[in-house]
Amino acid sequence: MRRLLAAMLLALPLVGLAAGAVVSGRYAGLPGGVFKSVLRYEDAKSGVRIKPFALMRKPVTNAQFLAFLKRQPQWRRDRVSRVFAESRYLSHWAGPDTLGPNAQPDRPVVWVSWFAAEAYCKSLDARLPTWNEWEYAAAADETRRDARSDPAWRERILGWYARSSKDALPRVGLQTPNVYGVQDLHGLIWEWTEDASSLMVDGDNRNQGDPDKGKFCGAGALSMDDRENYAVMMRVAMLSSLEGHDATANLGFRCARSAP
Repeated sequence: MRRLLAAMLLALPLVGLAAGAVVSGRYAGLPGGVFKSVLRYEDAKSGVRIKPFALMRKPVTNAQFLAFLKRQPQWRRDRVSRVFAESRYLSHWAGPDTLGPNAQPDRPVVWVSWFAAEAYCKSLDARLPTWNEWEYAAAADETRRDARSDPAWRERILGWYARSSKDALPRVGLQTPNVYGVQDLHGLIWEWTEDASSLMVDGDNRNQGDPDKGKFCGAGALSMDDRENYAVMMRVAMLSSLEGHDATANLGFRCARSAP
């Protein structure tokens, strides 16, 4: 009886997300709550409060991003402004609106800028998840909301990260969903967040156009509150080294929605 009651209470925060996104099956509802981020926040030493939200169950695929370009062709690689996407943007596609052998439809879209990812999410009345939302979702394993203290879970994640970045990307959705029903948060690609450009970097260096991006990586790494969680540290360091128009071979995204 107690277990049944606990399950019902756990489901209550998701009621507000039931309309639209969650019902469609493309999004999973996350209840939110107080979460201890690995980042050191001076004004939230006891944890950050995360409101209930919905998160895409899987990363955005090449096929889905191609459909977006059909609707908004200004984001094609041959038309987009270099302010919003560097020259390598979607460079692995066979053409501006053609996928080709290096961009299979069911693989996660990569070589995509923050600006393009944000535009895609806005086209769906969604947004990019914040870092805290992404970290909160990624802390869960198949049965626990927060598996970060489990050494075996950490080793499994580090094993995924040890895979060569030159290997072809698997299709999305191969991993077992976590306790919230979200897949591929680890071991497939890196993912843009809404606040990626402000993740614990030296604002003076960035504003002055300092070309040494290694400084940004160092700033991200030194801002970790939990140095043992190396996989998350790598993500923060990588994201904090990028600018909004940048694109890389293993960086994609998924969208989120706030609770009504």
